[in-house]
Amino acid sequence: MNLHHITSKNFVNYGKGSEFHEIFEIFGDGIFNSDSHNWKYQRHLIQSVFKKNIFGNFVRKVIHKKVDNYLLPLLNEVSESRTIVDLQDIFHRFTFDIMCSMVLAFDPNCLPNKLTQFPEVAVEEAFNKMGDAIVYRHLVPRWLWKLQKWFQIGHERDSISIQQIMDQFFRDRISSPGEEKSRFNHTKDDESNFNMIKALVEEGGMEQQVDYKFLRDTALNLLAAGRDTISAGLCWFLWLVSTHPNVETKILEEIREKFKTNEENWLISEVEDLDKLIYLHGAICEALRLFPPVPFEHKCAIKSDILPSGDHVDANTVVYYSIYSMGRMEQIWGNDCLEFKPERWISEKGINIQVPSYKFMAFNAGPRSCLGKNLSFIQLKIVAIALLWNFHFQVVEGHSVCPTVSVVLHMKHGLQVKITKRGN
Repeated sequence: MNLHHITSKNFVNYGKGSEFHEIFEIFGDGIFNSDSHNWKYQRHLIQSVFKKNIFGNFVRKVIHKKVDNYLLPLLNEVSESRTIVDLQDIFHRFTFDIMCSMVLAFDPNCLPNKLTQFPEVAVEEAFNKMGDAIVYRHLVPRWLWKLQKWFQIGHERDSISIQQIMDQFFRDRISSPGEEKSRFNHTKDDESNFNMIKALVEEGGMEQQVDYKFLRDTALNLLAAGRDTISAGLCWFLWLVSTHPNVETKILEEIREKFKTNEENWLISEVEDLDKLIYLHGAICEALRLFPPVPFEHKCAIKSDILPSGDHVDANTVVYYSIYSMGRMEQIWGNDCLEFKPERWISEKGINIQVPSYKFMAFNAGPRSCLGKNLSFIQLKIVAIALLWNFHFQVVEGHSVCPTVSVVLHMKHGLQVKITKRGN
């Protein structure tokens, strides 16, 4: 009820605040860092793009192409060579390629389609390190990291290097000299020439004068949101499924029952078809409940307030809440709250149960609920179907799986697995 109050009922009193903006300064003035009118404008702009029919078709094609031409061939070679791989690294690369293709119409090719040495892509490595740099600012006094930033030492020296790499990457992709006119001059229904930055330029009426900083900040926010959260979600989902054979069996049975699948045509052609997979949806929700990609959030009270619990919040007080902990609370989810039970999300009538967002906080709640929720489920389901239908994953014996302390809930030691090709 406290979170329902903070995120919905008294939403106008709880913003990001200046401290949040300082800690996450690398995101600039993007939607993740914004409040008030700036936030409303950006949300409306991005929401308008997400609602376009061309966007949905484009997204499916980008995901299918990357899965079909890169992810599946790579894992097939891994299974044949009996090589141990880190799925977390693979998913980082996979989701980064996809998000760059969606947002910038540029594929950095971080994920190879053959089992060769994986390429080192500076900007992808910078994204890996960005979470550590941000969480450091949460853990040490503000004056200390500010001092380190001033002298360019310690963790703050790394932050400066990360920002320089990212700035150069986005400048090359967004504002290459002489390319602005051709970059943003295209037919609105031309799916082959679509990307989110172009669409945002059109929606915002910026064709004549491109605002580089706005596009840079927006692109960075979109890439970070789509890349890190999806890769984390995929890792925890596959780990949970691989360690719960009964769940894996039920997912495969559902795919076999609901779809005609074969080696030549395993993909789901229409997004609507994904809704038929009730048990898979429940398994993904259950994984996100236990391991939410964003494990904690914080807001800042504008005015003093009284929470439903009776606690008093002073003006300018920062309120932290742990989404990770909420997903494991017995009083919210019952005495089996620590168990992985997809059935928790299925009603007696065999349909998915809708849980209030302030109870299931994986996609935030209230007006700031994640705009990419549906897109996230589409991507998670397409990849889950492709991988589970074609392969069996076994965690390497003795490999430690535990969360890292970060702003995104990655696995501290990665996810080392053996992969076996499945005979369907």
